[in-house]
Amino acid sequence: MHIKQMLTEAEGTGQPSFSFEYFPPKTAQGVQNLYDRMGRMYNFGPKFIDITWGAGGRIAELTCEMVHQAQAVHGLETCMHLTCTDMGMEKVNDALKRAYKAGCTNILALRGDPPRDQEKWTATEDGFQYARDLVKHIRKEFGDHFDIGVAGYPEGCDDNKDEDQLLDHLKEKVDEGASFIVTQMFYDVDNFIRWVKKVREKGITIPILPGIMPVATYASFLRRANHMQCKIPQTWLDRLEPVKNDDVAVREIGTTLVAEMCRKLLANGIFHLHFYTMNLAQATRMVLEELQWTPSAERPLQPALPWKPSKGLGRRDEDVRPIFWRNRTKAYVLRTQDWDEFPNGRWGDSRSPAFGELDAYGIGLTGSNEANRKKWGEPRSYRDIAELFVKYLKNEIETLPWSESPLTGEADAIRENLVNLNRRGILTVNSQPAVDGVKSSHPVHGWGPSNGYVYQKSYLEVLVHPRLYQELTSRMAKHEDLTYYAVTKSGQLETNAPSDGPNAVTWGVFPGKEIVQPTIVESVSFLAWRDEAFQLGMDWAKCFDSGSASRKLIEHIMTDWHLINIVNNDFHDNESIFKLFDGLEIDFKELESPFEGQTDNQESVTNGTPASQAVPKEAAALVAN
Repeated sequence: MHIKQMLTEAEGTGQPSFSFEYFPPKTAQGVQNLYDRMGRMYNFGPKFIDITWGAGGRIAELTCEMVHQAQAVHGLETCMHLTCTDMGMEKVNDALKRAYKAGCTNILALRGDPPRDQEKWTATEDGFQYARDLVKHIRKEFGDHFDIGVAGYPEGCDDNKDEDQLLDHLKEKVDEGASFIVTQMFYDVDNFIRWVKKVREKGITIPILPGIMPVATYASFLRRANHMQCKIPQTWLDRLEPVKNDDVAVREIGTTLVAEMCRKLLANGIFHLHFYTMNLAQATRMVLEELQWTPSAERPLQPALPWKPSKGLGRRDEDVRPIFWRNRTKAYVLRTQDWDEFPNGRWGDSRSPAFGELDAYGIGLTGSNEANRKKWGEPRSYRDIAELFVKYLKNEIETLPWSESPLTGEADAIRENLVNLNRRGILTVNSQPAVDGVKSSHPVHGWGPSNGYVYQKSYLEVLVHPRLYQELTSRMAKHEDLTYYAVTKSGQLETNAPSDGPNAVTWGVFPGKEIVQPTIVESVSFLAWRDEAFQLGMDWAKCFDSGSASRKLIEHIMTDWHLINIVNNDFHDNESIFKLFDGLEIDFKELESPFEGQTDNQESVTNGTPASQAVPKEAAALVAN
């Protein structure tokens, strides 16, 4: 969606809106950390984000890659900065084509700063001299595909402090096709309001987005303000100077000052604020909380679907996904990025070729071996593994190999049941409670258009010890409302599903709209997920030395245990899916440390059978009620 259209819609609602700016980090780990942070900050509710342009070489490539990731994986409407610095015609066209293919529809066209080895800015050969020339070129080559933003300078720019001349240049950029203005950061609100009046008097009517820089520390506040030659009101210095050595106090006072500034802007006709985050979340979040703009029970973030929709090219109409990837959005998007079409309405033929390759970046386990050992410890027994899952359910750790983000409030209704299962050695990988028609505006389960109702079947995906498997499937066969798919790492699919077709597990009913079925379960996608799920476990095992108890323990679970998903097709019932497991548990006492003390040349043997094939004697007990 074009930014100008977003702003028009936001203004029509009477609700203020905001956006975030990020820049490409210097290291690979920094990039990964920023992707994680962008995913979390998505939940603050920005209308869009923008990503700065790193002129030349790897950083320019990274900007294009980040735009693709933000659009396709994180579902964030993204504006790509593009500068004239070191950019000839061929490079500009290549960047624009990559933005187009990523589904990006917004560009912030800038002249850019001169390279560090140049005192004055000069155009590269076959390049553009001014931002207005870049705007004109984009309009000529891509028509109305891109909404084009340009920079505004309420306090002048580095090499030009002539306000009237800068306003003439701004008018030229608008006349060439610019449709919104983003200003440099400032703290002098009165000067900004005066400048906006002069912009309007110039006949420029397009939206103006003020650039807001939250205060993190006193040193960074001064450094950035001085770098941008930004005037700091004396009242700000008077309040911050006495506490400059207390970072907590600086952030709290800075939050109050920035929030006051934002309120004054809103009172003077500005309805959208653009935050320069500096790739940090806390200072921006604190300002949003002070303004009471973060999602809450009173101000819920209303998602379009129960999962994060992609903004990638061709994917915007996608409204159906297999539920197996609800905690692995990035993996699903990357595995399906080369599909010619994407499912909508009903799950269709797009399910075929094979969901992509497992070695695609982002599908395997992320993070270094050391970092993963620090996050999840060094489990040496089934009990240790079970307790790790319990910690995740209690939000004491944020991730598991199969879940990239913390457990949400949706699990509250079934959290106790999930904890109980894991404490008995039945490891829950994915789940959702039954929902029998709540309003689409519901703060936890709501999604989609207003005045609708949403439903979902209870769903459970578990890793189950082989000694429990036969009893479990026998019980499911006697329950007419339960369907399941089950498989081991190398085994055949077993199921009681009546057909290979999709089984909708979430759906919504809305006025004037057909029923939407956004999450489904079916065999082809489950087999694709089987490969990924077991590979994640094997990747986790490889975080430990080959002779260690932890590695052999996790490999044993991945090799011999069953991955099972269960759907209770009675969407009124939240209990039967858990009662199914009554009396089933593994005997931790018998299996206290089955792989303790092994070396590379030593296999654990139970009744003469190698550990890779055996289940230790009495490895699991069926405990009567």
